[in-house]
Order: sequence, then C-alpha cells, then structure tokens
Amino acid sequence: MKNFVVKTIANAGALAVAVWLLDKITLTGDSTGRKIGTLIVVALIFGLVNIVVKPVVKVLTFPLFVLTLGLITLVVNALMLLLTSWLADKVDLSFHVEGFWTAVVGGLIISVVSWALNVVLPDED
Repeated sequence: MKNFVVKTIANAGALAVAVWLLDKITLTGDSTGRKIGTLIVVALIFGLVNIVVKPVVKVLTFPLFVLTLGLITLVVNALMLLLTSWLADKVDLSFHVEGFWTAVVGGLIISVVSWALNVVLPDED
C-alpha cells in the first residue's frame, strides 16, 4: 500500500512539472488545495490507465516496438496522457492536454520526472 501511495505522489509531481513547463497542458482551480487534489486524482487515473490500457497497447503494437527500436514508446506514452486527459474531462476534472505533440513532450517530461522521483522516494511495500 505504501508503494502505491509513493508512486501516486511521484506521478502527481511529474504531472505538476509537465503542467508547469508546458502551456498547453492546463490545470485550473480556484485554490492551491483544489489543484493539488485534482493532480492527485489525475495521477490515480494516469496510473490506472498505465496499469490497464498500456500493456494491451504494447502487446498489440509489439511489431512497431521492434521496428522502431522502442521509439514508439513516446507515441504510446502520449496516447496514455491523452486518454487520461479525456477521462479527466469525463469525470469533470480541470486537467486538459491540448494536441498530440504536446502530449508527446508531456509524456517525455512525465516519464523522466517520475523516474527521478521514484529513484529518490522510498520503495517499500
């Protein structure tokens, strides 16, 4: 359970960095507490998308992974971020990613920051 909480916080931090760096990834709210709450819920959605949908997409696109030597991962990560944005819109959260290329760059930022935070944060179950 502790590992799940740590990973969710790392994802929320990575999403916050992407929102801060990219103008076309938006998070709106009337207070800082509301923004933090939205980030945590979006991080949960992002984690669920990565647990449920991403493995299926990776299996279905395996030949592309081999053909592109793994560069298709950037596209898959972008699609997962766009799916998260769409799901956040459906549950009325104020998180939006505008456009595919923004999602590619945002996915790259989130991957790097999440990796760095997972290295620093404790990894216990």
